[in-house]
Amino acid sequence: MASAPGIEAVLVDRDGTLVVDVPYNGDPDRVQPLTGVGQALERLRRRGIPVAVVTNQSGIARGLLSAEQVDAVNARVEDLLGPFAAFWICPHGPEDGCACRKPRPGLVLAAAAALGVAVESCALVGDIGADVEAALAAGARPVLVPTPVTLPAEVAAAPEVAPDLGAAVDLLLAEPSPP
Repeated sequence: MASAPGIEAVLVDRDGTLVVDVPYNGDPDRVQPLTGVGQALERLRRRGIPVAVVTNQSGIARGLLSAEQVDAVNARVEDLLGPFAAFWICPHGPEDGCACRKPRPGLVLAAAAALGVAVESCALVGDIGADVEAALAAGARPVLVPTPVTLPAEVAAAPEVAPDLGAAVDLLLAEPSPP
């Protein structure tokens, strides 16, 4: 089946978007998918749209968890919700000034390049303003899926908002309106 017009890849934030946000989680046993996420991801895969994860994991820089623990959590996410095209991780803290930490565009640009698609044909679905800002900075299409930690100003500033990942997929798979 053909992919949606204009969308060649969907990038998703991990914590709060795919799974329950457990701050600085290094324990795969604590990974709990959000309701309906598996079905939403399967709809994208059936359309031939690759799905990749882009996630800030500053707990590595803060010494709160190791890269191996993040890899183990990601492996559990993949076991429960995969397959994913890949996981792109920013291990830096906010003060590190890296190009990859969202809201900077580095993860989005790297994912698009590795997937072999134009960044303009990627969507990024996430739960906070940094996800939206990273998508916009890279030239990708942002969809915000608010959670209790999402600030009202972030919701107001987002170009597209959906109540959950399933509704975000509905937006992304919708046929464009004729001119």
